[in-house]
Amino acid sequence: MKIYDVTRALSDDVIIYPGDIVPRFREIDTGQYRVTDMTLGSHTGTHIDAPSHYIEGGQTVDRIPLDRLTGPARVLDCSDVEEFITPDRIFGRLKGARALLLKTWFSEMQEFDPGYPAITVEAADLVAGAGITCIGTDAPSIESYRGDGSVHRRLLGCGTVILELLDLSGVPEGEYFMAALPLRLRGLDGSPARVILWNYVEQQLVMIPK
Repeated sequence: MKIYDVTRALSDDVIIYPGDIVPRFREIDTGQYRVTDMTLGSHTGTHIDAPSHYIEGGQTVDRIPLDRLTGPARVLDCSDVEEFITPDRIFGRLKGARALLLKTWFSEMQEFDPGYPAITVEAADLVAGAGITCIGTDAPSIESYRGDGSVHRRLLGCGTVILELLDLSGVPEGEYFMAALPLRLRGLDGSPARVILWNYVEQQLVMIPK
């Protein structure tokens, strides 16, 4: 079974959205054992946006039902899109999908680029209307750097969970199973997450006739 780890390594040189907390790691050696003092934000590295990230009174990351973060996921290759993923780019490709992961050219990037690919409000409307419960992107944000929060509010407002800063560089377009598990941070708006994919077809039961 092929397993894809689509999580960016969490380190002090991970891509940071401007204004976010820069992570710091300080090892403490007691002489008998070592521990690490960590400073990082709830949206550092590959992470989950909970509804409360933008919606007042919205669901916090520890309250997200796990069935929204595990199960079938569809990877769409949008690598040819320069900056905006519009409805026509995903129209007709959402039927039957629960989780949708958008693969773009940003998976190859190691530094922040304000021109990263992002979905438009109209595309967010299409995703929300299709009943997608989780949407992910390899970009630093699902929304344009010049956005006003409308994309986040549209998606999070209908309960769609957002994954950001994935690494989909080695993942072909297709159907997979996904596990995207955040830390169980009580009452918080998001969390770093470990996200893995594995082949969907290999999980199907083969019925052997008697």
